[in-house]
Amino acid sequence: TSKWNRIEHRLFSHIAMNWRGKPLVSLAVIVSLIGATTSTAGLWVRSELDKGRYPEGVKVSDEEMAQVLLEPHEFHGDWNYTIRPHRARMK
Repeated sequence: TSKWNRIEHRLFSHIAMNWRGKPLVSLAVIVSLIGATTSTAGLWVRSELDKGRYPEGVKVSDEEMAQVLLEPHEFHGDWNYTIRPHRARMK
């Protein structure tokens, strides 16, 4: 989890309770247990295994960040948002 993301911190205890006593024998089992987690406040988790490899230390400029289409959600839009794709350009 991100050390600054409060939602992740609130959910992590529920994730840990959900997999308590279950052997974490594979990534598939872990992803499945995470995805089956809900909180008493109604938060739920969607999870999938990402097998991609990504370079470390990539810097994103303010200009690049400004081009990301973030759509804040009604509840805590600073924490909850959807990243929208840019429309494909017609040739």
